[in-house]
Amino acid sequence: MLGLLLSLRVLLAGLLPTPPDTVPRPLPPVVVPADTLVRIQPCPGLATARVSGILFAGNNVTRERILRAELDFHEGDSLSQADLQARLEANRRRLFNLQLFHTVLAQATCRNGQLTVLFAVQERHYTFPVPIFSLADRNFQAWRNRSDRWQRLDYGMHLLRTNFRGRNEQVIANLQLGFNRKYELFYEAPGLGRYRRLGFGVGISYYQSRSLDYITRDDRLVPLRAETGFPIQRFYTSGGLRLRHTVNFLSAIDVAYHHEQISEAINDSNPRYFQNQTRREYLEFSLVNTLNQRNTFAYPLTGQYAQAALLHRVFLDNQTPGLTTFRLRYAKYVSLGHRFYYSAGVSGQARLTRSLSYADAHALGYDAMVRGYDAYVIDGRHYALLQQGVSFRPFKASQIHLGFIDDPKLNTIPLALYLNVFGDAGYVDNPNPLPQNQLPNRLLSAAGLGLHVVTYYDWVFTLEYTLNRLGETGYFIRTAFPI
Repeated sequence: MLGLLLSLRVLLAGLLPTPPDTVPRPLPPVVVPADTLVRIQPCPGLATARVSGILFAGNNVTRERILRAELDFHEGDSLSQADLQARLEANRRRLFNLQLFHTVLAQATCRNGQLTVLFAVQERHYTFPVPIFSLADRNFQAWRNRSDRWQRLDYGMHLLRTNFRGRNEQVIANLQLGFNRKYELFYEAPGLGRYRRLGFGVGISYYQSRSLDYITRDDRLVPLRAETGFPIQRFYTSGGLRLRHTVNFLSAIDVAYHHEQISEAINDSNPRYFQNQTRREYLEFSLVNTLNQRNTFAYPLTGQYAQAALLHRVFLDNQTPGLTTFRLRYAKYVSLGHRFYYSAGVSGQARLTRSLSYADAHALGYDAMVRGYDAYVIDGRHYALLQQGVSFRPFKASQIHLGFIDDPKLNTIPLALYLNVFGDAGYVDNPNPLPQNQLPNRLLSAAGLGLHVVTYYDWVFTLEYTLNRLGETGYFIRTAFPI
């Protein structure tokens, strides 16, 4: 890292030669956190300084205009020197949170009362052909509880191309075989045009499975497996617009066509699965607004995040009543000092319809859960979830250098460890639960300890020990920061 900073200074010196009668001023010492990579040579005696140039280095693939669109200042703007450090750090984080670079450095150099700002980046690898070998269940605990667990495996190829054409576009292709079959292709262009305010996304997906969880008993999913054929087949295609109101405030408007079909055996076993139908078609319209002001996206330590979603389904059989869904999520991240950090998140869902099928009654235990209840699912129309945690970083973030690898995009592994203590609480409202399900309409709560590992390419691994309100304990492995 020090070598990269020195290279940055040398590059600036080459771009801005010093007149013979001028003695270069050394960079003043700046005490900043380890993840704050900003260096400033101020303009003495001036309250503000004009930006004469903005330069980028290291973006061999990424188009420069993609980076410029993320900045909140341009050539010709005047910046206050009192908050120049904070201003550059905020813009450096904006570039880093594009998740296109391993490292982003910023440096401002003054000459004749004017600033030249340089951002130096180290690009990642952008093409990832990843073999698929995964469990065909919601989580490890659910998979371990299956009697046919070793047959419930998926394999295939997942191809991800980020920063496609150097414009931060994304292409995803999935070819998955095994227990669950999946054929998918998605394309996302988050912003087009000079100011990157308008983008779009399209996708197509076809899914088949040898087994389907057709009902919930004792707050656990009950599967029905077919020896031949597929109990469930799903197809959908979608498209929509992406609106960037600001760098931190985004909107997505989508419309999708869905076709889903279940076997006669599923319908006979649970007529409520599709409300006594074996197939259904519907259009789903969605509006999602996202405010993202976190310092980093993989493992945020400061800032806030808010998302509000409105979805409406129109079923094409002219019989099934429409379904409207509201989802809200808010999370706050606070530095407590001395390497302690506090995070809290609240989320909820409300579903409005005259009649709700079993397939649409998912609440906690799927995408959202009270930690420690991994083995259970709680069905209902509405839910609320509160998650809190305090993390402690025992030592500063470090890097592991792999000398036997020549590629600089792979041979340096950033590593940060956090010790975490947490508590969750949740509630699911279900007006008509099955009598054998005991968890709807009661308070769920759990507490636990965790070890979180953050490394390169935004990978987060967590190992948690949890005690829930039922008196059950267990160890759980996750691959994302839960709040």
